Amino acid sequence: MSFLVAVGISVGLLAGLWAGVSTQYASLGLITFVGFLSWASFYADGGKVKGLKDSLILNFSGVIWAWIIVYLFTALTPALGVIVALSLAVAIGAAGMCWQAHVSFLGFIPGAFIGCSAYFATGFDFKGTVISLIAGAILGYLSEQGALTLQKVTKKK
Repeated sequence: MSFLVAVGISVGLLAGLWAGVSTQYASLGLITFVGFLSWASFYADGGKVKGLKDSLILNFSGVIWAWIIVYLFTALTPALGVIVALSLAVAIGAAGMCWQAHVSFLGFIPGAFIGCSAYFATGFDFKGTVISLIAGAILGYLSEQGALTLQKVTKKK
């Protein structure tokens, strides 16, 4: 079986499970779409342990940058007005997410933007965003491992 077929099966099964569990237990802070964003981050970074590590670290850094953007916006708005404060806060945060890539383990820039976007999209739900980003990265890793196992057991001898 090809890897694409195997990963389709593995991702499909785990995605269905995640959708059901995260919806059923949303009160625990599970946010379905945020898990899928982190899952995508895992694969976009190339998967494997590196993709897991990078997604966990960079998605979380993006949440921190989003928090900084909100803080700056709030602090600057009285002096600069909403539009200028928002523009400046976002410019600083976006630049920071890029500049942090000078540190090698913070080099996956899309991961930071995914985490930042997830925080904003949840209406600033820090706990739910972080929990769901972690779950999604782990599900990404598990789906890849499931695909590799499925590919191995179906390999013609």
